Formats: sequence, structure tokens, C-alpha cells
Amino acid sequence: MLYPAVILSHNNMTISGYLVDTIMSAGFMLTVKFYTVSTSLWLSVLRFITDGMLGKLTRWLRMLGHDVTYFRSADDEKLVEMAKSEKRVLLTRDHKLSQQAATRGVEAVLVEAADEAGKLADLARRFGFKLEIDLSISRCPKCNAGIKAVSKDVVADQIPEATSVHYDDFWLCLGCGKVYWRGAHWKRIEKTLEEAKSKLGQM
Repeated sequence: MLYPAVILSHNNMTISGYLVDTIMSAGFMLTVKFYTVSTSLWLSVLRFITDGMLGKLTRWLRMLGHDVTYFRSADDEKLVEMAKSEKRVLLTRDHKLSQQAATRGVEAVLVEAADEAGKLADLARRFGFKLEIDLSISRCPKCNAGIKAVSKDVVADQIPEATSVHYDDFWLCLGCGKVYWRGAHWKRIEKTLEEAKSKLGQM
């Protein structure tokens, strides 16, 4: 069953929740936008499935803590069937695929923004999730498994010596074993998220 969800925007603050009947004014204006969202999205972690054109977006969503299944190459039928059987929202840039999914009762979102910040802003607006990385719930961008904080000693033989000298906080993927740390790339990550927040505030 589908229910209407509500997103209330005031300045740059967004509040997501269920349908409300009346909004009281206190000297400012609230913008109310309605989207149809599956009830399962409000009861559990967001679960997505993405097509081969959304590899970068997949990594971003996983870092934000969402469960995302990704296929570099898979036919439309397989994507729709998996989305339906695993109760995932299908994300695609293929208009035909999104329509096909809808006719099969699968919730699908046509991702239209050109850049990653725009894509993240569009999805955050629709599903009400935060554009902030919480490493306690983040998933491995590579394989989608959970990650956990570990001491430097645990991963010392898996990281460059210079990295060991300059960084103290590390995270290990429980699936593929990849090691993560807040390196020079972290500033680029934060910049993209700030751009996404800015776009979200303008919507």
C-alpha cells in the first residue's frame, strides 16, 4: 500500500513525515510538497536497486548508509524482478525502464539531474534522508557491506606507510576487507554534500 509523505521546508531546514491536515502559520511560510512513498520506506532502512548508469550515485548512497544493490550490466526484466522480490526502490536514468517498473507495481524513480549533487538533492527531497555521512551506519561504497571502526594496528599492513603516519582513524569493510580513512578526498566529499544541501534548499 502507498501513503502520501510530506516534506516541510522552512529556510534550509527540511522535516519529513506523514500527511498533516493543517499547517499553522507563525509569521513565516511553509512549503509543502507531497510524494507517494511506499510504507516500507518509513519502517526500515532505505533499500534501492540501481542500473548500470548510476554507479557513482550508488557509491554515494552507500556512504550515506543506504542498502543499494547495483548491476553494471543487467537486463531490464532482471532489475524489475529483483526490485519487486526484494522490496527495493528502482533508481534509473532509463525512462522506459521506470515506466515498465511502474506497470509491474514496482516503485521506481527516474533520476534526471546531471551531476551527483543534483541527484542526491532530488532523492533527499523525495525520501527525506539526511545529506550527511555517519560512519557508524555507512556501507562500503564498493560492495555494500557494513563497515566498522578499527585501530590502526589492525590495518597497518594494508595501508601505505605515509597514511599510517598522518591518519589515526580507520574503518574496515566487513565484506570485501577494503580499508577506509578520511584522506585528502574527504574535502571533495564534503563539498559535494554541501552543494547537494544548497540545491535541496533551493527546491
